[in-house]
Amino acid sequence: MSNKDQEMKEEAPVAIEDLSNPVVVDSYNAAGIIANNAIKHVISKCVVGALIVDICQYGDDFIEAEAAKTFTKRKNLEKGIAFPTCVSVNNCVGHFSPLKGNTRALKQGDIVKIDLGCHIDGYIAVGAHTIIIGNTSAESMTGKVADAICAAHYALEAALRMIRPGKTSNEVTQVIEKISDMYGVTSVSGILSHELKRFIIDGEKVIFSKNEPSQKIQTYEFQENEVYCIDIVMSTGEGKAREEADRPTIYRRNLDSTYKLKSKASRDFKDQIVKRYSALPFPLRNFDEKVSKLGLVELVEHQVLAAYPVLFDRSGCEVVQFKTTVLVLPNGNHKLIGTEFPLPFVRSEFSVTDDAIKALIASPLKINKKAAKKAAATTDVKMQ
Repeated sequence: MSNKDQEMKEEAPVAIEDLSNPVVVDSYNAAGIIANNAIKHVISKCVVGALIVDICQYGDDFIEAEAAKTFTKRKNLEKGIAFPTCVSVNNCVGHFSPLKGNTRALKQGDIVKIDLGCHIDGYIAVGAHTIIIGNTSAESMTGKVADAICAAHYALEAALRMIRPGKTSNEVTQVIEKISDMYGVTSVSGILSHELKRFIIDGEKVIFSKNEPSQKIQTYEFQENEVYCIDIVMSTGEGKAREEADRPTIYRRNLDSTYKLKSKASRDFKDQIVKRYSALPFPLRNFDEKVSKLGLVELVEHQVLAAYPVLFDRSGCEVVQFKTTVLVLPNGNHKLIGTEFPLPFVRSEFSVTDDAIKALIASPLKINKKAAKKAAATTDVKMQ
């Protein structure tokens, strides 16, 4: 493609907002590249003694700087952070992105979950990866943490291949449950994989990680040209996430709110948020602390902002996470994030024992249309 063709493509208005539009696909791919590289760079910063707040700030700054270099011909294009960099350690399930001045640092042996996202024009790529501080091939980890990492990895790979037209969300849930049972670990309650749409990070179509009696679960059939965030979080403990002492530091606007703010401080803070983060989650760390403190209470109390609470499993257990974004294209699925990340050095005594699931995980994401029927027959997972 010539430079002129590329410029015309960048300047083209986006009318159709799904994957049938090549400009939309390009936007997702560009966001995926940035998020991928951000996770790689954040991993390099995760060393013994590193302050978590510095790592999170580095990840956010990287995303903003790289996004600014893309699609420069399209004027007034929103791009940047789709989900702030979080570094959640050990039994912390997620959303730990501390404020300036926090002194928590990484230690040898910490189980670290890096979670972040980028968007280009509202088209979102989010991903997460788990590392172990100080982990080397010479000292492969065994035990429950190794079991959880293997289970989460294979559950993600299986889900990636099941999100295809003709399959349903409940079928994916059943496969995730089967894999967690094979490894003797637990999917964390309340973790959902969402459909992604333009400027919508938590779409209505969801995939549960496990079936629970207390949950009302609606089943969806997948369609071509949809986009999903697949979020797999496994625990060596009971898998029940709860809030502890850490207060939320990540928020997003509730676009349905019609409440008229009374406080000038609240109105001023909301104006700042709208200018920088019109619809997607943001970290309080990126605002002046005095301004955010004065304005936050009324915004949260009247649901103008929604919080992402910092969640923990019980003390003594470990939580691992793998997350990616998948494009459901006519010729197969495209995994945007995590294709190049090395897995931690672990060794589990367990394995995937179901032949249908093993065949599913081994199958390619891109399927030759002529071989589609044959591939479906060999990789179909029969539910009991």
